[in-house]
Amino acid sequence: MPAGRHFLQIPGPSNVPDRILRAMDFPVMDHRGPAFGDVGKAALNGMKWVFGTEAHVVIYPSSGTGAWEAALVNTLSPGDTVLMYETGHFATLWKGLATRLGLNPVFIESEWRAGADPAKIEERLRADTAHEIKAVCVVHNETSTGAVSPIADIRKAIDAAGHPALLMVDTISGLASLPYEHDAWGVDVTVSGSQKGLMLPPGLSFNAVSEKALEASKTASLQKSYWAWDEMIGPNTNGYFPYTPATNLLFGLNEAIAMLREEGMANVFARHARHGRATRAAVRAWGLDVLCTKPEHCSGVLTAVLMPEGHSADLFRSITLANYDMSLGNGLSKVADRVFRIGHLGDFNDLMLCGTLAGVEMGLRDAGVPHQAGGVQAAMDVLGETMNQGRAAAE
Repeated sequence: MPAGRHFLQIPGPSNVPDRILRAMDFPVMDHRGPAFGDVGKAALNGMKWVFGTEAHVVIYPSSGTGAWEAALVNTLSPGDTVLMYETGHFATLWKGLATRLGLNPVFIESEWRAGADPAKIEERLRADTAHEIKAVCVVHNETSTGAVSPIADIRKAIDAAGHPALLMVDTISGLASLPYEHDAWGVDVTVSGSQKGLMLPPGLSFNAVSEKALEASKTASLQKSYWAWDEMIGPNTNGYFPYTPATNLLFGLNEAIAMLREEGMANVFARHARHGRATRAAVRAWGLDVLCTKPEHCSGVLTAVLMPEGHSADLFRSITLANYDMSLGNGLSKVADRVFRIGHLGDFNDLMLCGTLAGVEMGLRDAGVPHQAGGVQAAMDVLGETMNQGRAAAE
């Protein structure tokens, strides 16, 4: 085994801080007993704060894929049309899931180099005069590309079209890292998971559910049992669940929420934003290209980097792993072997970012990838400027 700690710099699952690991390291408790209600209520109420909602939040013992399915089966009926936007690999997977469930997804295609375009969504909805489209499904932070979709503007586009479609948003990799407001942005169903900004291992997923979505669930006829909201909401009132919850992950979730409260969500968002800016400065200094071409859509969660023509991203990643014990994210489907992804999310600070970027720069050198030196210094310059700006603002 190599000396030192492995650098897990994929864009999720993210590093789990020791404080959360210790919170999970307790004996399993009786999930029907009187003490568990306090654990469950703390998690459910805390997640309302994280989502920015007064509406119901449902917590499942599952990956984010389960929460995708829950969003669809609770609100829609067989054959319903849903408008989806191809922001990348995960938006494409959600479309595939919709197809398997017997829905009719209409896909707005893209080149995977930006977030969703509200104008294109509005155009499609205006053309749907019969209101056959029952939901608009968008990925907030596309983990495969490092592009963020402007959800508040998409809500405005739906309203401008005068269309009654539900707005469903996947913020699996955006929640607790990027600004997100379920209520203020008019989202009907928000989907998320535990293994990204919430700093937990995989195993919990979430639906935040508006009153409009709850009303739609009363007539939706896609088959459901495990994912049914109505089965959850009753027991949740007292902090309990209709089936066995992931008890120790809930212990960890409550600790994660406490950590987010202590740092302050505005500070969490600012930290991720500056790490994104610093990473992109490093990429530019290396002479490489960021996959996301719209600066206003670039993510603070991860940066996807295009390799020079003729060079393998996977070979570079394997050399970096072998030489420096650091895992970087791979390119997925359309950008397989053409892109590597640097995760800079969750329990992460300036020094960890500099170590990550140093590993990338050394890996580029070792793999013979054409680049200029100096990316780490460029990132340090950004971090130094923003640190000084923050100190000045505090004085």
